[in-house]
Amino acid sequence: MSISHDQLVHFMLSPSFYPHNPPSVDLVQTHISSVFIAGDKVYKIKKPVDFGFLDFTTLEKRKFFCDEEIRLNSRLAPSVYKSVAAITDDGAGNPVLNGDGPVIEYAVVMRRLPEERMLYRLLQEGHVDDTVMDDIARLLHEFHRKADTGGEIDQMGSLDTIRMNHDENFDQTEPFIDRTISAPAHAFMKACAHKFMKDNEKLFQRRVSEHRIRDCHGDLHLQHICLDGDEIVIFDCIEFNRRFRSLDVAAEIAFLSMDLEGSGYTGLARAFIDAYLRYSDDAEADKLLNFYRAYFAFVRGKVTGFRLDDPSMGEADRTAVIDEATRYFDRSARYAARTEHPVLVITAGLMGTGKSFLADRLARYLDARIIQTDVLRKEMLGIDSSERHYENFEEGIYSAETTRKTYEAVLERAEAFIAAGESVILDASFRSRRDREQARETARRVGAGFFIVECLCPESTVRERLEKRTTQSGQASDGRWELYETQKKSFEAIEEIESGEHVRADTSLHPDACLFNVLERIKGINRTEQ
Repeated sequence: MSISHDQLVHFMLSPSFYPHNPPSVDLVQTHISSVFIAGDKVYKIKKPVDFGFLDFTTLEKRKFFCDEEIRLNSRLAPSVYKSVAAITDDGAGNPVLNGDGPVIEYAVVMRRLPEERMLYRLLQEGHVDDTVMDDIARLLHEFHRKADTGGEIDQMGSLDTIRMNHDENFDQTEPFIDRTISAPAHAFMKACAHKFMKDNEKLFQRRVSEHRIRDCHGDLHLQHICLDGDEIVIFDCIEFNRRFRSLDVAAEIAFLSMDLEGSGYTGLARAFIDAYLRYSDDAEADKLLNFYRAYFAFVRGKVTGFRLDDPSMGEADRTAVIDEATRYFDRSARYAARTEHPVLVITAGLMGTGKSFLADRLARYLDARIIQTDVLRKEMLGIDSSERHYENFEEGIYSAETTRKTYEAVLERAEAFIAAGESVILDASFRSRRDREQARETARRVGAGFFIVECLCPESTVRERLEKRTTQSGQASDGRWELYETQKKSFEAIEEIESGEHVRADTSLHPDACLFNVLERIKGINRTEQ
């Protein structure tokens, strides 16, 4: 009997296909499997696909990986994974479960877990606290401690393999550039990964020698954890590629913390990481977390994007897939952009050169606090930030004395935030050499990195922006074209800052090109060394 995957799906959607006669059957499709929820049981069949990193193209391969799925998931979900069922030909051209005829497919049989007890649902309902995170961390530490290591597993956790995994990701996502990820973002993430691996070669070697590479779960996200009664069930590990499962334990915990943060549970993510590091006594794992978070978010973006190759997908679904993949890639870029230590970034430039727009995007990617002089100035004077004050140059609320006090307050706030471990971006014109030097001294006093981002663009663009700004509500800035020439004459050229700390940003470029050019400089990326 010859039957396609889609034809088999049609048969398996009928409750009569199953010996236990479930009242209904629900289908969940992934890029590699079709999953049938049939009453209190779940059946999963693998699609005959070959993505390079997995190959299910023959019945023998699908049987092997079904057996592997049972074996590997019995480590963390022994009560869930039951058996591998043969789907056979009944002699009349119909597929049946465990018949006597020739086998046409294999299915993994599982116990259905209670949907209301899935971790992502419990999080949404506010039923998860630090204690739950502690329990999950303890379970994972014990799992990792007992998991296989050494030999081939160590080799799969080597820097050569890690580099190959990353390069494979970047190669496989090139067809999706300008569909789910911009070219500047793609290039930035690739450059960041290569730089981190080059700069931390000895750390990666140490991880292998200390047997931090283990046969892990490999796909540890919120949808794969269930609090089933008193049991924490972690299911659906990677069975199709041992290379993706043989991980540094830091990568494993980075995956779950990435998913927690991406869902808005930053505090619980930190509680989970802190608990795991406490149980494992693995201080160096913390240095690797953002690197691996960026990697796994990129993988999720890639895998989500693969669904766009499905010709049967409708336009609404296609749009949803693009949005989801784009969000994962954006999250990956934000992890890649994070700095190891706090930085103080100040903008500089004339009004209308795009300082606030760029500062806002930089703050998001650097996970930094942003302080706007336009807002703080009015706050200090008891004025609503959106209230217009069209003063003459250096008069009224923009007098030299008020500006001096504003910059002093800005630096005082910045110093406090940096001392607390936060990066800070100061959104201001910093036209005075004295103000810029004081900002640099503030950064050095608290041990932060320092960068000045000088925003530049053609005057025609400036004029267009300033004229548009006067008609927009909610604007804190009172800058306008008639003041531009006066401010330009008073701007002191930036000559006192070392070249490594001075970043020129052409804000007339595509926003992503401008943003990632600046981030590359902040991250110390030199493309000629890549």
